[in-house]
Amino acid sequence: MSEDRWIVTDKRTSKLVLRFRVKGFSQQFFISTGLKDTKRNREIVRAKRDAIANDITLGRFDATLESYQFQPSAIAPAALAVKEAEIKYRYNLQELWEKFTEFQATQLEETTIRGKYKVIASYILKLPTKDLESSASIRSWMLSNYTHYMTWVLLNYFSSCCNWAVDSGLINNNPFSALKIQQPKKSSQDESFRAFTLEQRDAIIKAFEVHRKHSYYAPLVKFLFFTGCRPGEAFALTWGDINDDCRRILINKSRNIAGILKGTKNGKKRIFPCEVGSKLQMLLLSIRPGHFNPNDLVFRSKTGKRINSSLMLDFWREERFLEKGRVYKRPGVVKELAVNGIVPYLPPYSCRHTFITWAISSGISPDKVALWVGDTTQTVLKHYCHPEIVNAECPDF
Repeated sequence: MSEDRWIVTDKRTSKLVLRFRVKGFSQQFFISTGLKDTKRNREIVRAKRDAIANDITLGRFDATLESYQFQPSAIAPAALAVKEAEIKYRYNLQELWEKFTEFQATQLEETTIRGKYKVIASYILKLPTKDLESSASIRSWMLSNYTHYMTWVLLNYFSSCCNWAVDSGLINNNPFSALKIQQPKKSSQDESFRAFTLEQRDAIIKAFEVHRKHSYYAPLVKFLFFTGCRPGEAFALTWGDINDDCRRILINKSRNIAGILKGTKNGKKRIFPCEVGSKLQMLLLSIRPGHFNPNDLVFRSKTGKRINSSLMLDFWREERFLEKGRVYKRPGVVKELAVNGIVPYLPPYSCRHTFITWAISSGISPDKVALWVGDTTQTVLKHYCHPEIVNAECPDF
């Protein structure tokens, strides 16, 4: 939406008016605001414009225009100023984010709203306070309970929301504008593509198999290590994607953090093959139900729901839970191994890097590995041929 869509100045009165058309109606709609063309008044009119646009999108447009009229205030300006001073913010962060999301839904794809804006809403729900006057306390709490990167991301979203609210006349200022924190440094390219050694891989698998709480997820972790597929591709895998003897696996879809089903990263489908008697074939045969629907997911949560990246981070890195108003942390399986000095801590995506690195080290050609994992040969050669690993003695892969 352009900066002042529908908003024009009446040449006769020098007052702002709204002029617009609505699909399905032949006439042009006209609303007189009675407001002079000032910066503050334009903010008020923009808020009304946005409300009308939302109603049109949601199919609840009032063609009589009665609900959109600008009513003259019966409150004297001085009294209004006192009232606004008493209530600094009419909305809290959660309420503003809901309004911001509703506004963005008129312009963005549903997948973006569900995959991003709804996720941010879930973080806001966990905050100890949603009061905008406590913005500094919100920042401090997030720094103590979330990673530096996640706090940086959330603060930027909160600030964008409040900037929109200021432009829409919902609040007078953005309380997050001065609460910037240093942008986290990106990991180096080499760091981003680190892999576990085979001994470390096997230690992680063993730790999952015997873990008191997370042993249920050992098959998923094995599958990621044995195929190098992306986590989202494993989350979307169904038994109909695997042939009868579990030696051919079709990978043609993925699920993002919001659970939305989509294609693979590059939009291509591929077949992952495995040998008779291989660890991968034995794994799939051992977990395949006696009776199943081809659309049944291969990997589910303990409660039978879909797995997503957020859940995987709970059992891989760290689980956070709220008890009596306080956030507690419980290390995941790999984080616990890292704390004890058994393996370095690397994210779940390193399962993919581990498979690719050791497949190449074992003598499999990069073009074949690229075909198996759904990447280009150039990417495989650029990121996964680590000299210190390729030159090492390679155990049974």
